[in-house]
Amino acid sequence: MPNSPSSPVRLEFAPDFKRNLRGLAKKYRHIRSDIDPMIARLQAGEILGDQIPGTSHAIFKVRVTNSDTRKGKRSGYRLIYHLAGNRRIILVAIYSKLDQGDIPANRIRRILSDLQKEEQR
Repeated sequence: MPNSPSSPVRLEFAPDFKRNLRGLAKKYRHIRSDIDPMIARLQAGEILGDQIPGTSHAIFKVRVTNSDTRKGKRSGYRLIYHLAGNRRIILVAIYSKLDQGDIPANRIRRILSDLQKEEQR
């Protein structure tokens, strides 16, 4: 993805992402201000994080610092997103590493499958 301000990336939010964010916001008051810079960078066209193997899609996981715990990125949030095209990114899930382990690849595949079914309606 080229870094071009004239052609912004369209961001979409999966229902799972919205649900995860609402739940985390109850426990971590600053989550939105923590993830906003990362979302802005994605909208600017940057590809961030590491690609997740085993999903057969362009799925990436980004570490984000949780300012409410002050433990750094390692114990922060994990933001999962999907490059769904040249100018389209779907935010798939977000979770706190303190609250849960990694999301299995099969769950990510299920979320994407559900999204595709919803888009076809």
